[in-house]
Amino acid sequence: MKRHVKAGMVILAATLAGLAACGPKGPKAPGREVVTPLLQQEANALKADGEKLDPVLGVKATWAIAGIDVTERANDPDRPWAGTIRFRIRSETKDTDGAVVVDEFDRRFDYVYSTSLQRWIFQLPPSPAPEP
Repeated sequence: MKRHVKAGMVILAATLAGLAACGPKGPKAPGREVVTPLLQQEANALKADGEKLDPVLGVKATWAIAGIDVTERANDPDRPWAGTIRFRIRSETKDTDGAVVVDEFDRRFDYVYSTSLQRWIFQLPPSPAPEP
């Protein structure tokens, strides 16, 4: 009788191990057609926030989206996509004599898409190397 119980336990353990191996491996990576609009939403939010300036400062900023790029990252199932948002920013400031000073510059924001979080994550640029 004990032999049947041991055999049953072994079969049960093997079955559970097999089911665990066939179970879900985590969220599946979404396709480009899913993540690109999400990065576009992120760009729109950055644009809206960047253009909100205190009127007391006397600065008007216009953020134009220059480009959105999404590239596949091989061999990284949790971060299968990298994204870049590029802006062309124009700021206008009134000088003390009333003249308008215009400054234009480019800004870039890098992201990775996290499958486990199901959202884009902002990536800080690497710190510059210290001078010797």
